[in-house]
Amino acid sequence: MHARSVAAAAIDGVTGELFQARLTPAHDHIRGWLMDLPGPVAVTYEAGPTGFGLYRSLRAAGIRCEVAAPSKLQRPAGDRVKTDARDAIHLARLLRMDEVTAVTVPSVEQETARDLVRAREDSRADLMRARHRLSKLLLRHGFVYYDGRAWTGRHDAWLRGVGHQRLDNPATRLTFESDYEAVLSTTARRDRLDAAIATMATDSEFTAVVHRLSCLRGVSTLTAFALAVEIGDWHRFTGNTIGSFVGLVPSEHSSGSSRTQGPITKTGNTHARRLLVEAAWHHRPTYRPGKTLRDRWELASPAARLRGDAGNRRLHARWVRFTDRQKRPVTANVAIARELAGWCWSLAVMEE
Repeated sequence: MHARSVAAAAIDGVTGELFQARLTPAHDHIRGWLMDLPGPVAVTYEAGPTGFGLYRSLRAAGIRCEVAAPSKLQRPAGDRVKTDARDAIHLARLLRMDEVTAVTVPSVEQETARDLVRAREDSRADLMRARHRLSKLLLRHGFVYYDGRAWTGRHDAWLRGVGHQRLDNPATRLTFESDYEAVLSTTARRDRLDAAIATMATDSEFTAVVHRLSCLRGVSTLTAFALAVEIGDWHRFTGNTIGSFVGLVPSEHSSGSSRTQGPITKTGNTHARRLLVEAAWHHRPTYRPGKTLRDRWELASPAARLRGDAGNRRLHARWVRFTDRQKRPVTANVAIARELAGWCWSLAVMEE
């Protein structure tokens, strides 16, 4: 499937006859071609930027449809010719043999929430880039802020003073104003998205999961909501397999008696992996439940609070052991993030 064209192929399960067509992406056109095929029809197409609209349209028409995971499609090692028509035939053959690994299709509500969360993630990245552009512009002209943490109210006052009083060149001042305006506008956009996510998190199908996940240190409402919508159905995993889904398990190449493990796979959901890695750093300091964490506990059930407290103690103890063994902090943090994913899973699937 492409934005402007669709290569279709069908194989008759009884006679083996091959049907091929070049279609438009219009759902009505695709449905009409499928309806003209003899007998019951099963359909598959690769997950991609065209989304899940065709899947929902075919399901509504009573046609079985599977959205294939592109990374799981088996291809012959010697096949060096790739065309859309050959790909369509290959997909049809895999579906006929029931060798298609399907992705989990989110509901419409989950997909809209995921879009909102990813828009917030994009604004975070845009804000980081805008801040870097501004700070590096000032650094090139010899202006460095020393009075505490950057990007606070005091730092903002210092930036305005530098821009209005100490940049003499008109071109440099115009560049500064452009970069500073970008920081302000991106910050405002991020804050609006934060408010929208916080509102949705209090009244949606993910609210109960968000309250349980928030019992863990480093998992605020924004992080918990993002994990909830990115993972979706937590019951398709176990405490051991959730780490593999987010790419936090070591890569491995083993054969015979040799076993070689390398860096983490970094496969699966990139956003969820980044959230877990960032949350894992919060378990490094001594564990003392503060007001913010206790306020989040009040929104969860007693069982979730006890489970979250046990997870917090366990993860901090793991940090202490890694420190005693003089493990590199970055390496230790990835191990903590992998275990944190398991604790998140145990809270997400917990019965109220």
